[in-house]
Amino acid sequence: MLAVAVMVFPLMGREFLPPFNEGSLNINISLPPGTSLQESNRVGRIVEETLHRTPEVVSTTRRTGRAELDEHAAGVNASEIEVVTRQLGRSHDAVMEEVRQNLSQIPGVVSEVGQPISHRIDHLLSGTRAQIAIKLFGPDLVTLRNKAEEIRASMETVPGIVDLLVEPQVGVPQVQINLDRSRAAAVGLRAGDLAEAVDTAFNGEAVSQVLEDQRTYDVVVRFNDASRQSVETIASTLVDTPVGAKVPISQVATVQADQGPNTINRENVQRRIIIQANVAGRDLGSVISAIRQKIARDVALPEGYFVQYGGQFEAQEEAARKITIMTGVAIAGIFLLLYLALRSTRLALLVMANLPLALIGGVIMVFAAGGTLSIASLIGFITLFGIATRNGIMLITHYQHLILEEGLPLRQAIIQGSLERLSPILMTALVTGVGLVPLALGAGEPGKEIQQPMAVVILGGIVTSTFLNMIVIPALYLRYSRAEADVDRAILTKNSEILQHPSQIADL
Repeated sequence: MLAVAVMVFPLMGREFLPPFNEGSLNINISLPPGTSLQESNRVGRIVEETLHRTPEVVSTTRRTGRAELDEHAAGVNASEIEVVTRQLGRSHDAVMEEVRQNLSQIPGVVSEVGQPISHRIDHLLSGTRAQIAIKLFGPDLVTLRNKAEEIRASMETVPGIVDLLVEPQVGVPQVQINLDRSRAAAVGLRAGDLAEAVDTAFNGEAVSQVLEDQRTYDVVVRFNDASRQSVETIASTLVDTPVGAKVPISQVATVQADQGPNTINRENVQRRIIIQANVAGRDLGSVISAIRQKIARDVALPEGYFVQYGGQFEAQEEAARKITIMTGVAIAGIFLLLYLALRSTRLALLVMANLPLALIGGVIMVFAAGGTLSIASLIGFITLFGIATRNGIMLITHYQHLILEEGLPLRQAIIQGSLERLSPILMTALVTGVGLVPLALGAGEPGKEIQQPMAVVILGGIVTSTFLNMIVIPALYLRYSRAEADVDRAILTKNSEILQHPSQIADL
């Protein structure tokens, strides 16, 4: 049974936190960058009307755009919708899937469906509101966009991927003025002088302030709108030269209409673009493994470009490493306390034989409940190990009492001790198990998302450790403690003889 549990353990899925059921939805809507506020508002109303087609939706609240000084600034092309839902018999996952299907029918809209707390957790972990955040780093923006699209196309075929989105980076119209240094040098014009003149003329510069009605206003100097309305008028604009002459900009620079990036995002001083997605109907660990394999096979990254996987998966790996270390510390602490109590390494190891017995039930219950390990499940295993050693302590200490205090033979002490401790062990196990049953059966209920996986692990481990404890521990004690029992009996007999003949004390 232990061998089967050990083989099943690596086959189970992995996730950071169990799926939440918060009773509400948090939906992010993105339109192409540059969309006007009026158009974004119109599409937002269509989205809200579409959401209300789902019977579980009670109300919606929309926020379109965020101010530039906001902690999470966003353009007017982005909207965030809070949706309050109610229970009508369907599961929360089914409601989210219907919402995704309805929103996918609206043209030009990229949607991401989540929940308020889940989105906040994802945002804290990776800076995005999605469970998976694949960050592509590299120096060239065009290459970044092209490779990000290749990664998106590769991820699109992975089962379980939903809300797939590439961080929007599109070209926006620009007027570019590129200085010809040789022609500028011929008239004594420096690049800094031209840049300053162009910036003042077309962008404006505050040169003073005026006071009016107890308020101050900036006085801004710039060209009028007629001088800035076309590339031709900009190219014909006269600028001063150090020699006192005036020359048109077109004589010393090339003026042309072009496109530039709407945003340039950096992380650790490197340009990056994010491909983000959520997971539905599948565990996070297997999805990430499939994504890694497909990207490695389908996407060839040039030199200087690399991928970093973030989001909940990164947090899950880090938390799993820490919990593994803490599990080792907990087991070492249990062994130390047992050794101090029993004064025997062998007896301490016999008590700890309950740990693999408990592991069997925990793994079986996790596999039966969906086969996905979360951080809550791993914490449940640590708690289970502490509870499982209780049964072994109750048996081993009673065996020792019957042998040392009542002088029973080893085999008789094991049989009598097991029968006498059967009721107390069953009583304590049943009390713990019955208390965990409501939590274990509360899968998907709001407020029990973290407690339910822990309860499943502990309940399954208690069942197998209690049952197998009465079979395995007596047999192990009979096999491996015979020598210690003989030594203890010899010491007990010798002490009895000394007490019966006090004169031997002087000889000793």
